[in-house]
Parts: sequence; structure tokens; C-alpha cells
Amino acid sequence: MKQVNLGFLGCGNIGGGVYRLLQEMQEELLRRDSIKVSVTRILVKDIDEALQINAAKGLDVPRALLTEHVEDITSDPTISIVCEFMGGEQPAASFMEQALAAGKHVVTANKVALALNWARLQRTAEEQHVGLWYEASVGGVIPIIRVLNVNLESDQIDRVFGIINGTTNYILTRMASEGKDYAEVLADAQRLGLAEPNPATDVEGMDAAYKLSILASLAFHGRVTYDKVYREGITAISAADIAFGKEMGYTLKLLGIAKKQGNTVETRVHPTFLPKDHPLANVDGSLNAIFVHGKYCRDMMLQGRGAGDMPTASAICGDIVEAALSDKVHYPTFDNTDTPAPDFVFTDDWITRAYIRLSAVDAPGVLARVSESFAAEQVSIASMIQKEAEEGARVPMIMITHPAPEQAIRRALARLAEDECTVEQMIRVED
Repeated sequence: MKQVNLGFLGCGNIGGGVYRLLQEMQEELLRRDSIKVSVTRILVKDIDEALQINAAKGLDVPRALLTEHVEDITSDPTISIVCEFMGGEQPAASFMEQALAAGKHVVTANKVALALNWARLQRTAEEQHVGLWYEASVGGVIPIIRVLNVNLESDQIDRVFGIINGTTNYILTRMASEGKDYAEVLADAQRLGLAEPNPATDVEGMDAAYKLSILASLAFHGRVTYDKVYREGITAISAADIAFGKEMGYTLKLLGIAKKQGNTVETRVHPTFLPKDHPLANVDGSLNAIFVHGKYCRDMMLQGRGAGDMPTASAICGDIVEAALSDKVHYPTFDNTDTPAPDFVFTDDWITRAYIRLSAVDAPGVLARVSESFAAEQVSIASMIQKEAEEGARVPMIMITHPAPEQAIRRALARLAEDECTVEQMIRVED
């Protein structure tokens, strides 16, 4: 039997879930893997407050395990694995680096700290010959990190995209099924605890962008830093746009999209219309799903719970067991630097189709001039619907373009005369 001692950095919802799961798994781990896993130290901000919170959650954590000093974990020679549950970039990243520098494996679900400090953390891990595990940082229980980092390491992945934020997927699903506007559904999600009191990280696409930075780096074997991810959130999405898209055969999702052709890389997070029969179009609620295309694996999709204490705890415990049993650590294949991979050429002029909603003056010749603006930039219109308006009001005009360069579409929209036609919405369309 191998004794494995853990130190926890934080013990909130996720940490509490891991603590519970490890207690439940004790006998199974001993029987299956001949390891006894024990949590021997837990870092908290305030011991008395932590005891009260744990008691309220029905979590029986002995006071003797709690400490307010990170050195009690990083300097303890009996602790071999440190699990980080603090969230946010700092001090989580610094504490993880201290643990790695002390020769301890680190397990984390913290996509923010990882995406912004990955190079430094991995460099420290390699110097000390220890591991950095982060399966739960993207997709919750979905094993996408392992798939990209190990199973598909020899493939040539050219696309990875998907629904990687459960909060926005829940909001868009509710908006589509109930015809409600964003603000009303967000308020409901906050009351249910599915959205944070300050939801900006989710609804503005930052959470998905952190995750896409990690996924794209692994998929393309080169560093894709967070600042290279184009980002739009869902705050400007209206129930009307979702309804118009549905009428035209599309479902709206917030997607993280990464594509690579040669050395040209595009990484973007934004609301996206998908054909209603696309596999991702039917992933609803708080579920996550990630679609991968490679030269040899072709098409594959992984779907599962992308958030929640116990699904995330399951992925973290998988990393803990792997760390405990690993004789040799597997590091990513690429040169993990603080700056983007030097041979990658990042583009903001990707080829896309676009859903465009205009508000136009109801007068002869306006439609023709709209068509001329698009034709001038060689953007062709695939389909269009025009809604009736009350007398004297502007007319809603909705169109879907054929595939065209992003910047050409933007230039076409900029050509429109505002006294005749205003752009109310542009949403990209993927097939």
C-alpha cells in the first residue's frame, strides 16, 4: 500500500466536493490501486469562518486540518500532492508555483491561473520533475485535456470548438425555449445559483476564452495566449434575434472556436448560429460539449457536465489518482512560453457566414443600395427575410451571407448609409 498525503489550497464548493468524494472512494482506491489517499492540511483564509461554512454544508472537516499559512502545506515534506481550489489568478498561481518549486505535484481546475501563468508553472514543474494536472480546468467532467494531450497527441488537429461555458448555455437555452430576453433569464439564473452575482466573467466570454487558450495550445502543439483570443459575450443578444435565427433554421450558442490551416491560427469566442441539426445545437442547459476534427481521428465530440461541485470533483480526483500512480510525468509537447508560438500567424480575418439584422427605411431603392454595399466587398447574400413594420416605422431586414472574410463583412456594413439603414446585430454562422 502507498500512502498519499494531500494538501488543499482552499475548500469551497469544489474542494468540499473533492473532500467528500475522496472519503467515499477510500476503500475502492485501496482495493483497485493499493493507495491510501489522505487530506492532511487545508489552507483557508479564516479557520473559524471555514468551520462554520463547512458545518452549514454538512462537511465534517476536523479543525486540526485547517491552517491560515500556505507554508504549512508547501513546506510539509509528507505532502506529495497539492490541490488548488482558490479560484482567480492570484494568489492561486503563486501558491501553485511555490508547491511545484517544493517538489510537489499540483492538481487544479483553475483555468484563469493556468491560462495566464501556464508557462511559468510548467517550467517550474519540469525543473522539479513533478506534474501539473488540470483536466477539470476545461469542460468539467469531460476528459478533453487527456484526449488532446495524450490520446490525440500524434494526430494533426485542425479544429476544436464547442460549448465550454455552462452559464451562457443555460441562459441561451432558456431564451430560445421561452422567448424571454437576456436580462430576465440572467436574473433567474442568479436566483438559482447558476450565475454569479457579478456574471461578467461568464456572459462576456472571458471564462470561455481562458479555456479556449488552453484547448488551442494543446490541439495545435503551440502556445496560444489568452490575448490572442477574440471575444464577444451574449449581453447584446435579444430574444428577437434568437427567434429570427430559429425561423431561418438556426440555433444560437456561445462557442469557443479554434482553427488552424498551415501556420495560420484563428481563436475566437462569440455567439454563433448553428444549423438546428448540428450536434452542438442540441446541447442544452448547463451541459458542455467539445467538437474535435483531426487528420486521422476525423470528427469526434465529447459531451458532459461542464460545472458543478461533484462533476468537477470527479475530474479532479481522476487527476489525483493519476498523480499518485505516475512514475513519469507527461508534459505537453510544445514549447510552453509566455508569448504566442513564434511560427503561428494569428488572424482576425477568418472566413465566416454572418446573420445580419438591419433596421431600414421603408422606401424604394433601399434594398438595392444595401445589396450594392455588400457586392462592393464581394459579400453575397444567401437568404433574406423582411418583416412588415407599422406605418412610418423602420423595417426589420434579416439576412444570412455566404462565407466571406470577416473584415469584408465589416466593411460592407460600414458602407451602409445610417439615414437609410442601421446595423442592429451581426452574429456569425458556422456549419
